Amino acid sequence: MSKYDRKAPETLKLLETSFDNQDFETVLEIIRDLHPADQAKLFYELKADQQEILLERMEVSEIADIFDELDDKQTLVAARNLPLPFLADIIDDMDPDEAADLLGDLSGQDVRKTISLMEEPEEVLPLLRYADETAGGRMTTDFLSLGPGDSADTAIQYLRSTGLETDIPYYLFVVNNENDLLGVVGLRELVCADPGQIIRDIMESNVISVHAIQDQEEAAQVMKHYDLQALPVLNNRDQLVGVISHDDILDVLVDESTEDIYRLASVSDNALEPESRLFLQLKGRLPWLLLNTVTALIGSWVISNFGDLFVQVAVLAFFQSVVAAQGGNAASQNVAMIVRSLALGKVKQKQIIPILFRQIMVGMFLGTVIGLIVGVGVGFWQTNPYLGLVLGLALLGNMLVASIVGTLAPLLLEFSGQDPALASSVLVTAITDIIGFLIFLSLARLFLPLIQQYI
Repeated sequence: MSKYDRKAPETLKLLETSFDNQDFETVLEIIRDLHPADQAKLFYELKADQQEILLERMEVSEIADIFDELDDKQTLVAARNLPLPFLADIIDDMDPDEAADLLGDLSGQDVRKTISLMEEPEEVLPLLRYADETAGGRMTTDFLSLGPGDSADTAIQYLRSTGLETDIPYYLFVVNNENDLLGVVGLRELVCADPGQIIRDIMESNVISVHAIQDQEEAAQVMKHYDLQALPVLNNRDQLVGVISHDDILDVLVDESTEDIYRLASVSDNALEPESRLFLQLKGRLPWLLLNTVTALIGSWVISNFGDLFVQVAVLAFFQSVVAAQGGNAASQNVAMIVRSLALGKVKQKQIIPILFRQIMVGMFLGTVIGLIVGVGVGFWQTNPYLGLVLGLALLGNMLVASIVGTLAPLLLEFSGQDPALASSVLVTAITDIIGFLIFLSLARLFLPLIQQYI
């Protein structure tokens, strides 16, 4: 817990009191005494009318710092009622990537008006060409570049004059007149170089980069794999158009993790929060619940075809859910492992068959152990060895099915261009439930005369 988090309740209370007393000077003093990240956190806690009062009294640069720290949805809500000329000034002062995100969330007419009112729209306009979830949508145009013929001393002077205005002063990118990326120079290399040494001689020419249209998750994997602090982004002509910083990649990892968790939990909208509007909650959750209802009805239909079994051996009804539940759990374990491995780029298409065989072996051993324990236990409990045998065999069979389905579903989705997390608990569990019921009840019918001998 940070120092601010420990003091947050009393700070918010003091702020509320100051608002009630209309002591806005104290309000500004409290806000200005905090780090921008803490300012944004406190700003979000305020009521809408308090936020408006605060925005009316703060400097443009101070508001821009807060907007840079808020997430996209929070920034849009805060900016929605601001006059467009005032909003244009704020966007001019924001980080280009954050400014582009805010502009992209405005209505088309407001975007055009706001851009026409901005003093430096050229820093933001290139970013609006790219979708939010691409490398281009995550990059910033706020970076430093040099020519290959510049000297180390010239580079240091350039850094002194502009370095404080950029978020990425620790790398300088070397480009030619056409803006082709030739190399990169780190701050350490510049400091250690002789003043007259040419940049071409000290730069690293083997530069890791991504293209602007690549998915943001691919960019995150590249940065993680090569342990980069900043990642240059190229257009389709291999010209340098932007840079992704390490803090932006952290946001990507959070977004992608949230998306995978929501998909695995059968929530289609990864922007949903507990306080989201009713319509959005229904839109994000209802379709999957309806699908779950349909699959549950299919499972019930399978069971209904064995209705005579339950009349003859009612105890079967007690144990069918055990088979289905264990199959669903095992399949969900497989899905989680495969989705994580795919997200980290650890699985290639040629590995599908070896991975499948490995998981079938694991499923066989898991099914044997669990089936043996449950089968023997139920056999003694119900004094019916054949009922235990049926339950044990059904568990083994369904665990094998779970291994196959839980492994293949996300892999096939990934290599067909879909999100592997779509192989969610609803989809995979539905299959294992239905097949589990079918295996258990089919075995029960096969062994029915033997089971009835012990009833």
